[in-house]
Amino acid sequence: MPPVQSPSRGAVDAWRRVGELVDLERCRTATVARELDLSAAQLLALRALKPERPLPMGRLAGALECDKGNVTGIVDRLERRGLVERRPVDHDRRIKVLALTDEGVRMQAEIEERLQTPPAAFVAAGGDDLERIAAVLDAVVAELRDAREPGDACGAE
Repeated sequence: MPPVQSPSRGAVDAWRRVGELVDLERCRTATVARELDLSAAQLLALRALKPERPLPMGRLAGALECDKGNVTGIVDRLERRGLVERRPVDHDRRIKVLALTDEGVRMQAEIEERLQTPPAAFVAAGGDDLERIAAVLDAVVAELRDAREPGDACGAE
């Protein structure tokens, strides 16, 4: 393993700002959830599901970093709203997978549209600056993904 270099002051400051953005985005996500009459956990569950690929409850628990008992309550509430449905798996009917309903797909699209729309303050930064920011973040994200250990749950589907 190569020796770790001390980060520059600029790297520390930039990373701190990224953390601040993450915190602000977490607050914005909670606001979107409230506006859609969802809990933050329900919103995250809907974002974790793929319309074309039902997900086992245990995998959803892993994606949400909670235990299976908590996922059951989250899914119960989503199911009552008609956003998801539990389906048995053909090869083992004891296993239930979660699938988005048509209404769930619509809700997921609404969530993504709201969360993927950048805040006005971000847009105001200007095209050239935003392109440079995007390029730097792309490089950092690629590097961090490549450095993950096999089996690392972070970022796994």
